[in-house]
Amino acid sequence: MGDVSTIQATASDIAGQIGMMWEVLKAPLLVPLLRAAVYICLVMELMLFVERLYMGVVIVLVKIFMKKPDKRYKWEPMNDDDLEIGSANFPKVLVQIPMFNEKEVYKISIGAACNLSWPSDRLVIQVLDDSTDPIVKDMVETECLRWASKGLNITYQIRETRGGYKAGALKEGLKHNYVKDCEYVVIFDADFRPEPDFLRRSIPFLIHNPEIALVQGRWRFVNANECLLTRMQEMSLDYHFTVEQEVGSSTHAFFGFNGTGGIWRIAAINEAGGWKDRTTVEDMDLAVRASLKGWKFVYLGDLQVKSELPSTFKAFRFQQHRWSCGPANLFRKMVMEIVRNKRVNFWKKFYVIYSFFFVRKIIAHMVTFFFFCVVLPLTLLVPEVEVPIWGAIYIPCIITTLNSVGTPRSIHLLFYWILFENVMAFHRTKATFIGLLEAKRANEWVVTEKLGDTMKNKDKPKPAKKARGPLFGDRILRQELGFAAFLFFCGLYDVLYGKRVYFVYVFLQVITFTIAGLGYVGTIVPS
Repeated sequence: MGDVSTIQATASDIAGQIGMMWEVLKAPLLVPLLRAAVYICLVMELMLFVERLYMGVVIVLVKIFMKKPDKRYKWEPMNDDDLEIGSANFPKVLVQIPMFNEKEVYKISIGAACNLSWPSDRLVIQVLDDSTDPIVKDMVETECLRWASKGLNITYQIRETRGGYKAGALKEGLKHNYVKDCEYVVIFDADFRPEPDFLRRSIPFLIHNPEIALVQGRWRFVNANECLLTRMQEMSLDYHFTVEQEVGSSTHAFFGFNGTGGIWRIAAINEAGGWKDRTTVEDMDLAVRASLKGWKFVYLGDLQVKSELPSTFKAFRFQQHRWSCGPANLFRKMVMEIVRNKRVNFWKKFYVIYSFFFVRKIIAHMVTFFFFCVVLPLTLLVPEVEVPIWGAIYIPCIITTLNSVGTPRSIHLLFYWILFENVMAFHRTKATFIGLLEAKRANEWVVTEKLGDTMKNKDKPKPAKKARGPLFGDRILRQELGFAAFLFFCGLYDVLYGKRVYFVYVFLQVITFTIAGLGYVGTIVPS
C-alpha cells in the first residue's frame, strides 16, 4: 500500500508541476501568440470571403447579362457541304494523348479521339506513351495499329526516358515532322472521352478569332457516384469549373489551363516558350506565360468532356499534392515576371497575382488548415483567447454555401464535405509550403491511378468496397491520427473545463481525421 501511495503522490506532484508551468507560460507567452494567430487567421479568412463573394457576384452578373461565348466572339459552324472544297477548309489538328502505364483506360481515350467528327486527312492522332511496363506498351501499340488499319492517321510515340514527365512528352511530340502542318493541338489524358463534335464546337473560336490561344472544355465525371470520396471531389471541381473558370474567362479572358480537355493554337504555345517542366503544373505554367504575351482564353461550360476521378485515397492524396505544390512553386518562380510584364494591364496583373495565385492557391489551403484544425482547437485550451462568432461560424458558413453552388445535387453532403476538406487542407498546406520553399518533394510527379472499368470487368463483379487492408500498413497515416489525438484532447478539455460548444465540431473532426488516418476512405479493386 505504501508503494501505491508513493506513486500516486509522485503522479500528483508531476501533474501539479505541469499545471504550474502551463499557468506560468500561458499568460506572458501563449496567450499573445495565440491571439496573434487568431488575428492572422481572421484576416486570411476575410480575404477568402471577399474573393468568394466577388466571384459569386460576378458569376450571377455573367449568367444574367453577359452574352454566351459564341455571341461574344465570332463563331461560325464548320461547313463540309461544299464538295469542290472538300476538307480543305478544315484546319489540320493534332490530338495528343499522353499516357503512363494506363492499362485500365488506354482504349477509352484512343477510341474517343479516333471517333472525333473531323476529316481523317485533317486529323493527326499522337499517342505519347511513357509507360515503363512492357506489357502495357504492347497493348497500347496494338490498339494504335488496330485504329490505323481502319484508315486513321494515328502514331504510337515513345521516348527513351521520361524526362520532363507529361510536359516533356508533349514538348517532344510537337517536334516531329509529321505535325508541322498542324495549326492546333488538343490534349486528352488517358481517361478522357470527348464527344465526337468536340472539335467542331471549339475550333471555330480559334479560326475566326486570331487573338484566342486556348479553348477549354468542362470536365464531367463518369464515376462521381462510386463512393463518398468521388462525390466530395465532384463538389470541389464543379465549383472550380462553374465559377472560377467562368469568371476568369468572362472578366479577364484568363484562367488556368486544366491540362486536358482543351485545344491550343500551336503558334501561341511556341510564342509563350513551349512546354516547361520546371513545376508539376506545366499546364498552368504555359497558360500564365501565354496570357502575359497578350493571348486570350475561352472557357466553354457546355463543351463537356467525360473523365474519371481518383477513387482511392492514396491516388487522391498524390494528385492533391501535385495540384497544391505546383501552383505555389510556380507563383514563387513567376511573381516578379508577372509584375515586370509590360503587355498586360494592372488589373489583370492584380487578378493573376492576388486572386488567381495568392488567395486561391495559397491562402485558401492555409486558412482552412491552420484556423479550423490548429488555432480554433487551441483556443479551447486557452480560454483567455476568444474567436469572434462571425469568424468561427458565420463567415465559414457563407463561404461553404458559396462553394456548393456548382453541385446542387450534393447539398445534403455539405457538412461531410467541410470535414473532409479540413483533412485534405492538411495535405494541401504541406504541399503549398513545399512548393513555396522549393523543398525536396517540389517536383515529385506521381501519375494519378485510374481504375477505368476494372470494377465492371471482374467475373461476377461486386460493388465497389470500402478500402480494407491489414491493421497496420502503408495505408495507415500517422500524421492524421496524430491530429485526431490532438483534436480529441482539445475537445475533451472543452467538455470538462470549458464553457464553449466548439467541442461538438472538434469531435466530428476527430472522427474524420481518424477515418482518413486508418485509410477507410475511397475504394479499392477487390483482389
